[in-house]
Amino acid sequence: MRILTIKKNDAGQRLDKFLTKAVKGLPASMMYKLIRTKKIKVNRKRAEQSYILCEGDEIQLFIREEFFESPERDGGALERIRPKLNILYEDDNILLLNKRPGVLVHEDTDGGENTLIMHVKAYLCQKGEYDPTTEQSFAPALCNRIDRNTGGIVIAAKNAEALRVMNEKIRENKLSKFYLCLVHGIPKRKQATLHAYLRKNSADNMVEVRERPFAGAKEIITGYRVLETRGENALLEVELVTGRTHQIRAQMAAIGHPLVGDGKYGVNREEKQRGYKYQALYAYRLRFDQTEKENLLSYLEGRTFSLDRDDIWFLKEKE
Repeated sequence: MRILTIKKNDAGQRLDKFLTKAVKGLPASMMYKLIRTKKIKVNRKRAEQSYILCEGDEIQLFIREEFFESPERDGGALERIRPKLNILYEDDNILLLNKRPGVLVHEDTDGGENTLIMHVKAYLCQKGEYDPTTEQSFAPALCNRIDRNTGGIVIAAKNAEALRVMNEKIRENKLSKFYLCLVHGIPKRKQATLHAYLRKNSADNMVEVRERPFAGAKEIITGYRVLETRGENALLEVELVTGRTHQIRAQMAAIGHPLVGDGKYGVNREEKQRGYKYQALYAYRLRFDQTEKENLLSYLEGRTFSLDRDDIWFLKEKE
């Protein structure tokens, strides 16, 4: 028998979700059977798979020891990596990071350690704020994603409660996200809110945007205002009301103003020669909006965090 004691970062999640992360060698089908047949108990009593764990709970597992065996977490990489992070803000619960274009946020299919999340883990591990050998089900995590070729502010949660609160804020649209983008042409309307419908095609990693609803599509809402014009291009501030895949890139292209440097929804052959290696899009401002109930991150509500516009690569003159 093995006993797992629920720690602060383990509490607040379902029993089955915790076991999936804490006992990686245990197949899901067997786990559910063991819960039903009382081979897995909580506080020495039968528990439902949906039971929400509390700090201090004890899980008794009457299973073979081999199910607990798993490879060393992160393979020692967290001590080996020299973290390279551009930190905009940090406190005990979260990090706000300026991710540069070209940086991968998570491992792709080929694996690799040079990702934003691995550098976050290494940074916190070497600071003594994260120890993968003592955590049973939690690891520092990114709360929002930005495409590899897009830059901007990424939020990392240092603990499980911060991750839950941030995920809830994003789900309930209590986090306002603003982007800067450089587009082809000058929009006729200097400010507008665009409504359309978007469907993702996973096979070619592209999306289709139409004005009216169509099969498999989800509604998208994007607000923009023209900040300035630069020759035949316009610099826009865009507010992402909904957060769908490639939403800004595809929606701006759909109204006839594709992003400069975007080879997927525009044509960037000549732009690459001018130095536009990536699409001209940057998540440069975040605002933590007010929520009704008190939470771990209430101290951030009403605050706005912005990057220096002069530091955004595509705002610098291109020859």
